[in-house]
Order: sequence, then structure tokens, then C-alpha cells
Amino acid sequence: MKIGVLALQGDFSEHITALRKLSVDVFEVRLPSDLKNLDGLIIPGGESTVIGKLATEAGLIAPLQEFGKEHAIWGTCAGAIFLAKYSNEPQPLLSLMDLRIERNAFGRQINSFQEMIDISSMVDKSHVTVPFQAIFIRSPMIRVIEGDVKPLATLSNGTIIAAQQGKILVTTFHPELTDDLRFHQYFLTLVKLCTP
Repeated sequence: MKIGVLALQGDFSEHITALRKLSVDVFEVRLPSDLKNLDGLIIPGGESTVIGKLATEAGLIAPLQEFGKEHAIWGTCAGAIFLAKYSNEPQPLLSLMDLRIERNAFGRQINSFQEMIDISSMVDKSHVTVPFQAIFIRSPMIRVIEGDVKPLATLSNGTIIAAQQGKILVTTFHPELTDDLRFHQYFLTLVKLCTP
């Protein structure tokens, strides 16, 4: 299995480290040619406007949209914004997921927080699921889900923080900043479903 991590800006190195712990071949993606022969792609957290600007300059927007039609993609934090159809601010978007999302909706860096979340919807119901430590740093908020988007996890107040539409996955928090690899493992199961 060959997984790419968009390495234009943000915390892509943390995703690379997590994937290597799972014995996955990982490749940094900076140009359209880097997408060739990949089985899936992660778009990391960072600054979504900068990621969009750099992706536009690199000629990556259309190739990423085409890649997402056939392959699994996971966006964390800024990556979730980049995958959405609608953002509260004008910026380049891949429009691969039927979401309305708001940048920095939880506040500034000083408002960062953590919450243990229930991820039992992602696993076999016959097993007891240990809560997942979700880390929020200048995180976006999913305001509206449309079409066949399925919520996977929420905060205690009901705010959706992880969702899936087919082979596209988003989390508004940063699983890559923990040692818990369950979200990375879940993403790899989506990749396998798309791999012949």
C-alpha cells in the first residue's frame, strides 16, 4: 500500500510518522506527478488558505479532484476545510465532500482544547471501544452535512467532528498528534476498499 501525504504546509511529518508505525509506504506529495501510483492520500492540518494557495500554484487542484474520484482521501483540520464544498471564507476548495465548514470556529490558538470522544461507530459493535483523545487547535467546525455524509464522531455537545462520505474522510481535530493510530488504521481500511 502506497499512501501520499500532501506536504505543502502544515503537520504532514506527523502523519508520515504515524503511517510508518503502521508499516505503510509513505510519499510526500508536492506536484501532480507525485500522485501517480498512490493508493490513498492524507491532507494534513495547517493553514487551509495557504494549502489552497500553494496547491493552486503547483497545479494540484484538478489532479487532486480527479484523484479523489477514485481513491480514498483523509483531511485533518485544515485538510477537512480543503476537502469541503463550502467554507465561510473564500479560498480554493477541492469540493469533494458535501460539507459546510467554518474556519477557526472554536477560537484562536489560546482556545485549543482536548476531549475524549466516542468512536464506537467506526469499529465492530461487539467490542468495547476506548475513547479517543481528540486534540483541537484552531479547528474548523462542520456546520452542515448534506447528501450521504455520515457522522462518525461528535463532541459531548453534539458537534460533528469526524465524518465520511464514501471514501472521503474528515476530522476537524488532529489524530496525528497522539500515539493512538486508530484513525490512521480506519483510513487504511477505506484505502483497501478502493484498491483493486
